[in-house]
Amino acid sequence: MKSFEPLFRPFAAWLRPLALASLVANVALIVTGAAVRLTDSGLGCPTWPKCTDGSYTTTAAMGVHGVIEFGNRMLTFVLVALAIAGFLGALGQPRRRSLVRLSVAVGLGIPMQGVIGGITVLTHLNPWVVGLHFLLSIALITVAYAFWRRIDEGDATLVPLVPAPIRTLGILTTLASLAVVAAGVVVTGSGPHSGDRGAKRNGLDPAAISQVHADLVFLLIGLSVALWLALRALGAPSSAALTLVAVELGQGLIGFVQYFTHLPVILVAAHMLGAGLVWTATLAVLWSLRERPSVTAESPATTTPAQEPVPAA
Repeated sequence: MKSFEPLFRPFAAWLRPLALASLVANVALIVTGAAVRLTDSGLGCPTWPKCTDGSYTTTAAMGVHGVIEFGNRMLTFVLVALAIAGFLGALGQPRRRSLVRLSVAVGLGIPMQGVIGGITVLTHLNPWVVGLHFLLSIALITVAYAFWRRIDEGDATLVPLVPAPIRTLGILTTLASLAVVAAGVVVTGSGPHSGDRGAKRNGLDPAAISQVHADLVFLLIGLSVALWLALRALGAPSSAALTLVAVELGQGLIGFVQYFTHLPVILVAAHMLGAGLVWTATLAVLWSLRERPSVTAESPATTTPAQEPVPAA
């Protein structure tokens, strides 16, 4: 890899903003996907990989729905371009194989997302496939975030910054956050915004599923507040946890207002964006509970008894 470093150094100089742009673009994909669903444009391009049987691009006959759906598909190429640039930038970093692996993971997730998106069209917006499409976006955000943060980290073994009970609380908070996102997907599959007026729903009771979702939100907020207070009591960095609580409260407010105002599209779109932001803020909390030092001749990639290793992120 070393022989390629000089060739890719121009990309390496821009690696941090490229990685951040990739993260932002993956969050934006949630918003453009919401626009497709909320405007009933899910079948604006009724087939895949072509937009119509005779054209890869939208046509005048497809109208505005075709433009919206095709525009969402085009964002994939933006993601691909950013992923390739990030990969080249990672190759330009001296001895950073970890960055290369993460950049490859980001890149591989994009065609997977495209394939799942195609299946949603071919299954006429099956709500469970649509939900899988969204969850894959959450997975992509996770990998893109890890890639962005790893640029400023070293490659030594992870070192915890807080005691084990606090790390456990952080893991429980993360699991609750993921459960909230997953429950939100199920709620969406039972609601009125299907992406097309003829698309089927999952058949579950929207009120009952929404109640489960709300209960999980209360659990998540409780765990997040507890984590923030525990970090403050320890004198450990707590700004990431406080940010998470603030984002959760904003997202919860939007969720309750949209439910009691019968799901206006603008609030549903904001709630979809909020889901991506809540998950990103959750990841920031996880990263704040540990550090990964650089590997040096004096500090090999091992841990001392005082530096208990934690699972790699």
